[in-house]
Amino acid sequence: MKVLVTGCNGQLGHEMRNILEKEMPGKTIYTDIKELDLTDGDAVKSFVEKNEITHIVNCAAYTAVDRAEEDKALCHQINVDAVRNLANAASATGAKVVHISTDYVFDGKAYRPYSESDKVNPMSHYGTTKRQGETALIALAPDSVIVRTAWLYSPYGNNFVKTMIRLGRERKELRVVVDQIGSPTYAADLAAVYKIIESHQWVPGIYHFTNSGVASWYDFTKAIHRIAGVTDCKVIPIPTEDYPTAASRPFYSVLNTHRLRTTYNVEIPYWVDSLEKCIARLKEEESNN
Repeated sequence: MKVLVTGCNGQLGHEMRNILEKEMPGKTIYTDIKELDLTDGDAVKSFVEKNEITHIVNCAAYTAVDRAEEDKALCHQINVDAVRNLANAASATGAKVVHISTDYVFDGKAYRPYSESDKVNPMSHYGTTKRQGETALIALAPDSVIVRTAWLYSPYGNNFVKTMIRLGRERKELRVVVDQIGSPTYAADLAAVYKIIESHQWVPGIYHFTNSGVASWYDFTKAIHRIAGVTDCKVIPIPTEDYPTAASRPFYSVLNTHRLRTTYNVEIPYWVDSLEKCIARLKEEESNN
């Protein structure tokens, strides 16, 4: 077995490296843009063949949702063309793919958690390209596994948790959207998708993974401040219409995780418990610096 993890410098890529170094030592290769340009189809195929890759975990993605509305070409290259190149390489070599997708493939107008078979209707260029990446992968490498997630955060890179802690320390007041509902997801928990590779069964198709429980961005912020000890910042709930953004967000993007839990026996922790773990790691980093 030889596992290629792409996008290794991102939030999930970092956490995949942390867990795979313990669980599959010596069986992994990690790449980001400097090591392998996923938009170069020939380079991708050559890399997969030369390194005898048996499994690909694609953590690479263009995730700047608002910037994507202007930077459409680059967003498409990373979220569609790169996935197509990985799919072609997998098809040619027999490698199996685990690809990470998003709740943004849905329009957020549902009133119950989305299942994998629910109709997709992306509302933004980012969501559209992520869905196009899914369909390209399914068409070219139908034996692949797609895992949709949402509201991802970690101790690495830029994300909502780190931003809210920083702004909470800098400002006396924050206005945060209260009418968008989802499930905050800790990247270290999502890294458990490695169990798909380890499993003795390979069941292709689409799966959902988020932490359990739901929250609004306002609820999420209040929990972040409470756990991080941010006490001097007032958080004010506001409707989406008072916080305009370039890209439309789904109002309700809770995902049903039953299929992944039962197929691959993946444990899914409660979001507040996982948030506590992440902030504990951030505090430890601060104390060491």
